[in-house]
Amino acid sequence: MFDGSAGPQRGASGERCKIVLVSPYDLGRQPFALAEPAAWLARAGFEVACLDLSLQRLEPEVLAGARMVAVHVGMHTATRIAVGALPRIRRLAPDAHLCVYGLYAPMNEALLRGFGVHTVLGGECEPALLEAALAAREHREPPDAVPVVKLDKIGFVTPLRDGLPDLKRYAHLKLPGGRVKVSGFAEASRGCKHLCRHCPVVPVYQGRFRVIPVEVVLADIRQQAIMGAEHISFGDPDFFNGPTHALRVVRALHREFPRLTYDATIKIEHLVERADLLPELKRTGCLFVTSAAEAVDDRVLRFLAKNHTSVDFDRAVGLLRAAGIALAPTFVAFTPWTTLEGYLALLERVLALKLVAAVPPVQLSLRLLVPAGSYLFKLRGFHNMVGPFDDALLGFPWRHPDPRVDALQRKIQEFVARAGPEEPSRGAAFCEVWRMAHNAAGRAAPALDEADFGDEIPRLSEPWYCCAEPTNRQLAVL
Repeated sequence: MFDGSAGPQRGASGERCKIVLVSPYDLGRQPFALAEPAAWLARAGFEVACLDLSLQRLEPEVLAGARMVAVHVGMHTATRIAVGALPRIRRLAPDAHLCVYGLYAPMNEALLRGFGVHTVLGGECEPALLEAALAAREHREPPDAVPVVKLDKIGFVTPLRDGLPDLKRYAHLKLPGGRVKVSGFAEASRGCKHLCRHCPVVPVYQGRFRVIPVEVVLADIRQQAIMGAEHISFGDPDFFNGPTHALRVVRALHREFPRLTYDATIKIEHLVERADLLPELKRTGCLFVTSAAEAVDDRVLRFLAKNHTSVDFDRAVGLLRAAGIALAPTFVAFTPWTTLEGYLALLERVLALKLVAAVPPVQLSLRLLVPAGSYLFKLRGFHNMVGPFDDALLGFPWRHPDPRVDALQRKIQEFVARAGPEEPSRGAAFCEVWRMAHNAAGRAAPALDEADFGDEIPRLSEPWYCCAEPTNRQLAVL
């Protein structure tokens, strides 16, 4: 197994070969998914250029002389931006081998190949990326990339971040009171051992996850601290997939950088089951936890196979507060099973739990996405609820049996989109959504003048979690 540690290699003519790695969008974070393969390729003697379309334009000089261009699609928004960028990449680098990798690559394989993509990869991509680069350097066809998804254990190396924009240009941590901190981004594991039906990780990893060695994680954090990082956002799909590993990471982090804070994503299920670990997270610098609560309707939670209940959500809120850690819940607010009364119940629960200040407005607008390969199709009769795959949507469209639900979702989405990344006051936004939802249900909206929206929590400045529509700002780079 090649682990990226080989010394420089050159083609028959001895020339270095340029590889361009492209990230369309990664939630405002400096992308690990470019930095890790960049390290593998650089150690193998390649000239590596990284292009982050969230901050940089797709200019001809960047792609000039590229033998291979590899585009990372780790989320839906990134994939839609990539689809818009691929024709321009092909025009600017007509002779380059074109590769797309990441979670959303396998599920969109047929569409991507229609854009002239040669290699499509998901899972643990670095070895296959390296093999494709070696083939491109030697002017030969790359090895057979089937199966597209590769889950073999690999040897991680310290990510190479030198070719990425300055860390200070990325999303930053906003603290209550107005102070900001430079935020870095690290991964301690990939994949997930759970099988939530709507999750894009599941079709690729199918219940498996891979840990990144503690020493590699710490080396990556160390280099970001040198770059000015004061906070680290862990991008693992679930930080408690391997709680022992997670604790080793944060204890090592805290020993070396006692003033460095962090946040992580953890399932409601794990927060309840491993409540004993929460004080240790607090001690080692955890400011907040993002958790995919998704719904407060137990019926919807069962359809999504979340493996937690509405009551568990309430318990998780209390457990985190007792530990002194903020909760940033995320939701799939609109599903084929969501009723107007159910949506109002979601708003009422957010209000009752004093979470209004903790919920970005976009979270109140999100609509269930059904990508190719979704485990939602394991639900009996689900295929009858969706239409044919839509290349523009990158998913299977669905209509709610109650048109008032779809109309409400569109109104809220348009309201949030008008605000853009510089979101309005969360309290003011919630009040507007509250009004629209009650109007849709034909009910008078109770006044919220005396409502307690909860305390402001630490949060990252990029709130656009997996939104379906790329913004004009994101598309401008093309």
